Amino acid sequence: MSSETPSTPAPAFRSVPPRLQALGAAVLCLVIAVAAGFAVDARLDRHWLLRGLPLLLAFACCALLLSDQTRRLRQIITVIGLVMFGVVFPVSQTTWSQPPEIKFALQVATDAHDAATKASHTAVTVADVRSATESRGGAIGSLKTDKTPEIHGADAYPLIIRAHRDQGRPWACLSFDKLAARVRPC
Repeated sequence: MSSETPSTPAPAFRSVPPRLQALGAAVLCLVIAVAAGFAVDARLDRHWLLRGLPLLLAFACCALLLSDQTRRLRQIITVIGLVMFGVVFPVSQTTWSQPPEIKFALQVATDAHDAATKASHTAVTVADVRSATESRGGAIGSLKTDKTPEIHGADAYPLIIRAHRDQGRPWACLSFDKLAARVRPC
């Protein structure tokens, strides 16, 4: 009988050099950051900072992963980077990008676009937006009050879109360039 014990094969990931593992994690961080940036609705014009910040942080994560030789630190950075770019940033971008008034304005923009397309118009008119807003129970323009008796944002782009007829703020501004919508807080 021999005293040699059979050797167990090493797991596949241990045979990959640490530099290659770091490069793979860095590329994964960048891909997730880019995908999170494109996940935000393109009609929202205020989120370029939220799209660029994860990419900048992903590049910083990549630089640390590729430059540091400490295995433990590389593992920590990888886990934190993947959690940030895979969970935190995509969830926060979609949550911050669509508060209720913005969601309502996006729905109105879709309805107005569909109505203009169905009527074979080359551009979405204020009447299309007014009809779409009223069919969803909202209103166009600022709320008329004793303090502000003049209604703003009801006749020309950018239009003020309110989700409830009798509620002033919060509201969103909606404008169209032919058939392309732009929604922003105002």
